[in-house]
Amino acid sequence: MKLIAALGNIGDKYSFTRHNAGFMTIDYWAINSGFSFRDDSKLKSMFTKIKYKNEDIIIIKPTTYMNLSGEAVSLVMNYYKIDIKDLLIIYDDLNLDLGRLRFRASGSDGGHNGIKSIIQRIGTNKFDRLKFGIGPQPPIPSEAFVLQNFSKEQEPLLKDSIKLANEAIMFYLENGIEKAQNKFN
Repeated sequence: MKLIAALGNIGDKYSFTRHNAGFMTIDYWAINSGFSFRDDSKLKSMFTKIKYKNEDIIIIKPTTYMNLSGEAVSLVMNYYKIDIKDLLIIYDDLNLDLGRLRFRASGSDGGHNGIKSIIQRIGTNKFDRLKFGIGPQPPIPSEAFVLQNFSKEQEPLLKDSIKLANEAIMFYLENGIEKAQNKFN
C-alpha cells in the first residue's frame, strides 16, 4: 500500500493559489480517473483509496492547512501502517520555475512549512517527493507569493505542468524514484 499526499490549503479562496499546486495536480488525476475524495475528520484529510496496477493507493489532501500537513500525513501513515518507503508528497516549490518538476528521495524542508511539518511529525526527511515549480518568485516575501493566484498568462503552462505532473506520478508508481528522477528532473 502506498500513500500519496498532495499539499495545499482547503477553501475556495486558496484553490487557484501557487501553494495549491499539489491539490491541483491530484484533483486533475481524480477528474480524469473518476475517483472522488471524502472528508475524513479523524484522519484530518480529504481521503480516497484506489487500486492502481493491483496495488492499493491512498491519496490524501490534508485539511490542516499547509503548515500543519504533517498531522494528516502521520495520522494516515500510523492508521494504515504505511512504511516511509511507500510515501510520496506532492507540493509546490518556488525555487523551480513553473513548468519544471523535480523528484527527490530525501532532503531538508527547503523552507517549505508543509514539508517541515511532515519531517517533524514522521521523524525523518527520507521520503519521496515530487516538487512542482511555481517560480520564479518576484521580489516579494515568499509568504505573499505562494498565496497569490496564478496569472491568466500562466494558465496554459500551469495546465501543461499539471498534466506532466500526473504523467510523472504514474511513471513513479510503475518505475520508482530513481527512474522517475532520471526521466523528469
